[in-house]
Amino acid sequence: MDPDWLPFHPHPSKPAFKVPPGAVDAHCHVFGPEAQFPFAPERKYTPCDASKEQLFALRDFLGFWRNVVVQATCHGTDNRALVDALVHSQDRARGVASVSRDVTDVELRTMHAAGVRGTRFNFVKRLVDFTPREVLAEIAGRIAPLGWHVVVYFEAQDLPELWDFFTSLPTTVVVDHMGRPDVTKPVDGPEFGLFMKLMREHPNVWSKVSCPERLSKSGPPEYDDVVPFARRIVEAFPERVLWGTDWPHPNLKGHMPDDGKLVDFLPKIAVTPELQRKLLVDNPMRLYWPEEN
Repeated sequence: MDPDWLPFHPHPSKPAFKVPPGAVDAHCHVFGPEAQFPFAPERKYTPCDASKEQLFALRDFLGFWRNVVVQATCHGTDNRALVDALVHSQDRARGVASVSRDVTDVELRTMHAAGVRGTRFNFVKRLVDFTPREVLAEIAGRIAPLGWHVVVYFEAQDLPELWDFFTSLPTTVVVDHMGRPDVTKPVDGPEFGLFMKLMREHPNVWSKVSCPERLSKSGPPEYDDVVPFARRIVEAFPERVLWGTDWPHPNLKGHMPDDGKLVDFLPKIAVTPELQRKLLVDNPMRLYWPEEN
């Protein structure tokens, strides 16, 4: 792995906050193992191995029932590690893949049968090379009949140039990590206000309120500077929010979070049992296991 890579926390604490029954960790990853599922040659970082067995053990330890496994950029569009985790999950995991223009309909149907329910478009320039938007729009049109959604990852300052593309997509659009707001700026300021406007005007847009460890300037374990932003979204759009650990925390610089403390962050942003249940159970179940609703 990269010499400056931070391995995931080896001994996370047991959370003080008990998540509601049936809770879903709606954003996490698997890496490799590289000997079985090699990383993409074009990757921008090389992580440590983080297996499905380790992910499922963490899920149980933290008190969650299910996972949504999101394809990490280090695997590119080779979704074999993701699909392997899904088929060995005993129907307790769904997935978000990354696909290229040349993906076949057979491959899409095979991934759907394994539990994939979305595809991810990454617009963080330091992590991936640019993909023409017409290609992404074509992919979105092909996955829409499957009932899949699109997950988008971008940084707040880029939202103005991405607005028209996002609002043209024919699917539900799930934004990773609140669009990575600059938490040193006011929660009532124009930058975060634009993201709130996006969600307010476009009811097909959802947001993950995860990853305070990526956004905070004040640091662990409280991440208090992120709380006003996440709480604002949870309370304004309680039916369209998701949360996940982001384990094993890809390409993170500075510090590696304690996943138990991340769970203890939850009651700061979803302050009532009703909001907690929507965030952790009802919403992810409606999006990823609709057949059970």
